[in-house]
Amino acid sequence: MTPERRERLLTVLRQRQAGLTVVMENVEDPHNIAAVMRTADSVGIQDIFICNTRIARHKNWGFKSSSSARKWVTVHQYTDLNECVAELRKRYERIYTTHLSSDAKSMYDLDFTSSMALVFGSERDGVSEGMRAYADGNFVIPQMGMIRSLNISVACAVTLYEGLRQRTAAGMYSRQSLPQAQFDGLLEQWGFQEEEE
Repeated sequence: MTPERRERLLTVLRQRQAGLTVVMENVEDPHNIAAVMRTADSVGIQDIFICNTRIARHKNWGFKSSSSARKWVTVHQYTDLNECVAELRKRYERIYTTHLSSDAKSMYDLDFTSSMALVFGSERDGVSEGMRAYADGNFVIPQMGMIRSLNISVACAVTLYEGLRQRTAAGMYSRQSLPQAQFDGLLEQWGFQEEEE
């Protein structure tokens, strides 16, 4: 690995955000999942969660959509909702679901500088009632049109870029967030991937 490439990997790892994640619950289209991976990588999210309780576990992703983002993010897959939520509770202070309800906050009212998991539901049914029962609140993306929903990958991108804006303003990308052991392990893993290519 060239010194320039190593420095690029170090720069990316220093900007990874340990306190922010995306959870995709029963998302069926692998291209949507892959597009979310690409967005997660672009805003510095390392760990993403996939919880499939109603559909089969995914075997592959839409590689065209991800533009190889899969190798730069860590995917945690669950088929049990309780296990998924238990792991989220260990890592993040709050869980917010995208759900149109009377008590839902605007995305702009969320404090993205805090530790949180953002749950996006299936293309057809949204976030399950079971997942909503575990959540600390619901949020919506303000919309002005007749259609009151966005494609999951678009909704995720819009939300995460608001997170990027808030975290950048708070200086959170200028200091290392990942635990050192995870940082070192990813540096080794990514360097090995580079050598294989």
